[in-house]
Amino acid sequence: MRVLHLVSEKTWRGGEQQVAYLIEELRQEGVESFVACRKGSAFHTYCQQQQLPHTALPFANEFDVVTALRVKAYSSQHRIELLHVHSGHAHAISVLSHVLGNKLPIILSRRVDFPVKRNLLSRLKYNYGGVKRVVCVSDKIKEVVSESLRHPELCVTVYSGVDLSRFANSSKTGRLYREFNLSPTAPLIGNISAIAPHKDYYTFVDTAELVLRQHPDAMFFIIGDGPLRQDIEAYVQQKNLQRYIIFTGFRKDIPQLMPELDVMLVTSETEGLGTTILDAFACQVPVVATKAGGIPEIVRDTETGLLAPIKSPAILAEKVHQVLMDSATRNKVIQGASTLLQEFSKRNTALRTLAVYKEVLQKV
Repeated sequence: MRVLHLVSEKTWRGGEQQVAYLIEELRQEGVESFVACRKGSAFHTYCQQQQLPHTALPFANEFDVVTALRVKAYSSQHRIELLHVHSGHAHAISVLSHVLGNKLPIILSRRVDFPVKRNLLSRLKYNYGGVKRVVCVSDKIKEVVSESLRHPELCVTVYSGVDLSRFANSSKTGRLYREFNLSPTAPLIGNISAIAPHKDYYTFVDTAELVLRQHPDAMFFIIGDGPLRQDIEAYVQQKNLQRYIIFTGFRKDIPQLMPELDVMLVTSETEGLGTTILDAFACQVPVVATKAGGIPEIVRDTETGLLAPIKSPAILAEKVHQVLMDSATRNKVIQGASTLLQEFSKRNTALRTLAVYKEVLQKV
């Protein structure tokens, strides 16, 4: 089987990591993966480093005929059997390529839980006949997307997976305490994600302010970078919390940093699934999170973590306090999370995706 993955994003976030995992695992199953990526992007660099067969294209906009024609040519040259597209931009290009004669079946991955836009282009590309499956990373996304499809049966859920071996040797070493010269008894609470609007770091800061009333020695970490960093830094200064909230920027040493946290605090307003939560599970870090998107499908309240409504800093703060003070609750959710995690390996994700490929190709 020969599959062309369309990866149009400039940066490397959770979605790009999922594509990398998928390609890696599909190789073990004998699937040949090819990539059409944005020239100069993080995934372009990844393809070069991993020596993956790829073509680097402009992906200038959703009407980029040049990119669509080059996808068609590359597909023909390498005898591609189906296209797997991994973002909205790539989705549009795949449809345009199909219209221009690249009649391969299209598999679309959907990783965000907000509704499909109501404009004509979005409606057309989601209901385009060449799209044979919409692979959703959570049941919540499947529910949301299905509402916009004439054929909702095309939606299937395939949960994102994580590399369980990535955290096999992870342990608490005091790394963050030493790096930032912190008291060794300070509770460490953090999130590891892009500082983007849907992550709602304003609620993270508001929650930190309330937690500090009960735990004045607590320290909070925002690990990552993103378009709202300056805004969130300004909000922290406005609340005079800069002494307690540390921005680390983008880090590559997540397997070493994650185990340092006493609580993973996720305050997202929308979330497809939340694979960073699975990383926390792997490091036996208890999770307090909002009921956003697909999060409740992995954070099951009082079983694998603690949940609160979105934009509810008071409830989130109380949940954080509970995890810090109640060892029975803490141990219970850590154990439950460790058990659940086994279902979310990157291998399982790849095998379920491969089953979708085979089903589609059998009907072509």
